[in-house]
Amino acid sequence: MTGYTELKLYIDGEWIGTEKRRTHRVVNPATGGSLGELPLADAADLDRALQTTERAFRQWKRSAAEERAKVLKGAAQLMRERAEHIARVATLEEGKPLRETRAEAHAVANLFEFYGEECRRAYGRVLVRPTGTRSLVVKEPVGPVAAFAPWNFPIINPGRKLAAPIAAGCSVILKPAEESPASAIEIVRTLVDAGLPAGVAQLVFGVPDEVSRHLLASPIVRKLSFTGSTAVGKHLLALAAATVKRTTMELGGHAPVIVFDDADLERTIELLATAKFRNAGQVCVSPTRFYVQQGIYDRFVSAFTQRTRKVEVGDGLIERHHMGPMANPRRPQAIDTLIGDALSRGATLRTGGERHGKEGFFYQPTVLSDVPMESRIMSEEPFGPVAVLAPFATFDDAVEQANRLPYGLAAYAFTESGKRAMLIGDALEAGMVGINAVGMAAADAPFGGVKESGHGSEDGPEGLEDCLVTKAIHQA
Repeated sequence: MTGYTELKLYIDGEWIGTEKRRTHRVVNPATGGSLGELPLADAADLDRALQTTERAFRQWKRSAAEERAKVLKGAAQLMRERAEHIARVATLEEGKPLRETRAEAHAVANLFEFYGEECRRAYGRVLVRPTGTRSLVVKEPVGPVAAFAPWNFPIINPGRKLAAPIAAGCSVILKPAEESPASAIEIVRTLVDAGLPAGVAQLVFGVPDEVSRHLLASPIVRKLSFTGSTAVGKHLLALAAATVKRTTMELGGHAPVIVFDDADLERTIELLATAKFRNAGQVCVSPTRFYVQQGIYDRFVSAFTQRTRKVEVGDGLIERHHMGPMANPRRPQAIDTLIGDALSRGATLRTGGERHGKEGFFYQPTVLSDVPMESRIMSEEPFGPVAVLAPFATFDDAVEQANRLPYGLAAYAFTESGKRAMLIGDALEAGMVGINAVGMAAADAPFGGVKESGHGSEDGPEGLEDCLVTKAIHQA
């Protein structure tokens, strides 16, 4: 298809095609049509990537901060110059509207630029000691990183996996999702074109379990970075434990939203509708469990439903569309199942609840109200365009419902009371809390969760810190 990237692996400074390799067919989720054949790495490819990453790390860890900064800032500039092309590629393979993929491309540019500065700030300490002795605390790169990125943010997820490790002096073997490979290829290309030495960043695709087992079994890899479901994350943690690898895990969520009766209703609904149906709800921090105070519950349900009906669904390449398709045929099936369960338990369907159109993987923006707590969708992340609504009476009731799940990635609250805002920010068990706001990601802010939503951070100074280890040097 015109404008789509040629699909290749990138190992040891070489772009590698499909010759004598298994392939995976990449499809356009808006049409179901084929975009291309993706080469899948075999054991020999992975061994070569491991050997290369070990060799490259020995060189890159000794590089000056100025060299790392030059590469990252150069890649940031190329991201901005190529943003429109990269955005189109991402929309073709993942489906979300162009306005969203453009924002992703510029977010990666900002991230690269931020780490181009932050790489100068891996500070240590000199401890107070008697004359003639010295004790230092220094920070060093953790080592080669095996990074696994999902399909839902095909630009920003690979960008996050590369930026901080490269800034810290690590080498990276990146395995993005096979559903959305071309976006990651384009990001790696910006780094290569900006002068990143061969082997510092490598790109492999393959059967996920084969690749993860092979890479994580190797003592060469010293860190695992994973974004994806909690179930898969636990599996990878077990593999990483065999060689005691450092881990950063950004796992599943099921974000609660608490709307108090003093909230600015019009603004709250606009913000939440925009955030809920962004990327067809396929967002780890998507607001999903809406708890609305009883006094405004009926008004909220009616107004939010009306706003949801205005969301225009269609091919993300057409500018007027607000929401594109789901990324693969599994997602509409999963949403159907969860909605059916909720309705069977007494929930009310306010709008949506069906697939949309005759081709592709589209689903209607959906609102369910009066959803019983025992419904599966109240405990299982739908990862789709479904908002589930239920009333609450008191502050303590809302906090209890928000915190009852084992997940703690993102949470939201809306109130015009300064005191209530302070109290709810303290009470919510989440790595990120939005109060009267839905933006969770910024280059200079940590992104990550607590409880079974993972540990460690990406972005911000914390993201760099998670790619460093501490060494104490005592000299007499």
